[in-house]
Amino acid sequence: MSVTQAYEQMLFHPRWYHYPVILLLLPLSILYGSWMLFRRILAYKKDFGIPIVSIGNLIVGGSGKTPFVIALASRYSDVAVISRGYGRKSNGLVEVSRRGKILVSVEQSGDEAMLMALSLPNASVIVSEDRHEAIALAKGQGAKLIILDDGFNRVEIEKYEILLEPEEIKNPFPFPSGPFREFAFTKKYADLVLKEKRDFERVVSYGDPTSRMVLVTAISNPKRLERYLPTGVVGKVYLKDHAYFEKEMLERLMQKYEAQSLLVTQKDHVKMAGFKLPVSQIKLELKIKDEVFTKIERYIQTYHS
Repeated sequence: MSVTQAYEQMLFHPRWYHYPVILLLLPLSILYGSWMLFRRILAYKKDFGIPIVSIGNLIVGGSGKTPFVIALASRYSDVAVISRGYGRKSNGLVEVSRRGKILVSVEQSGDEAMLMALSLPNASVIVSEDRHEAIALAKGQGAKLIILDDGFNRVEIEKYEILLEPEEIKNPFPFPSGPFREFAFTKKYADLVLKEKRDFERVVSYGDPTSRMVLVTAISNPKRLERYLPTGVVGKVYLKDHAYFEKEMLERLMQKYEAQSLLVTQKDHVKMAGFKLPVSQIKLELKIKDEVFTKIERYIQTYHS
């Protein structure tokens, strides 16, 4: 087990021997959480004159933000999705797609942004460290709605705040002792808190499964995939979150495990374009209650009225 994997286990699935380390780091967690809280309380929020819906979470790692963004954005036209572009090999503002037309490579966009761009043929996707600049560009290009991916910590922007909560969180502390980006009680600042299994459910399907597959993934907290794995998985390889793949390495893994295909997530798959290797996809969608969309639409209509 690598250092990264051991640390992720402490964050998401702590065991008894992790707690001395958790307690040792707790003063730093309290300082970090306090700073984030003061930052939130003291922030001046800018209104950009356009409805902005933020999809965020309080923990590091996956909670369904990307499939939620895709599900929401697919319901509208003249919509722009703005993301940080985690894992990309570029800096500054990058237009990933404009009304469905892909403009850059996955290295320039990052894996999550490219997945959203490929999944949303009627939307525009922009990545930028400066969300203000990206919002101004999207608005100037005619967007009527902006969806802010992973925007809960963008406290300086006036927006409708949606917070996604996973089904179970075993470690309740802020970073670095735990997986929380802020104190857990800051969820009260959200307009809508959605709980997995209560407000939305994950629906998993598989594309082109084979009888012998090696799981290769570069996502945070990869252990969360294990309860969704199909039969036929003969090996598991976990890489650093957002890591890129080399074709030769993947070929060696297939030979090592005598696998017929690579089992990957959709986010992983966008980084394997052109490899021409047999791939089985883990496809994740969210089944979201209708009343959630009703509340979001009410905000959008109220903003325009």
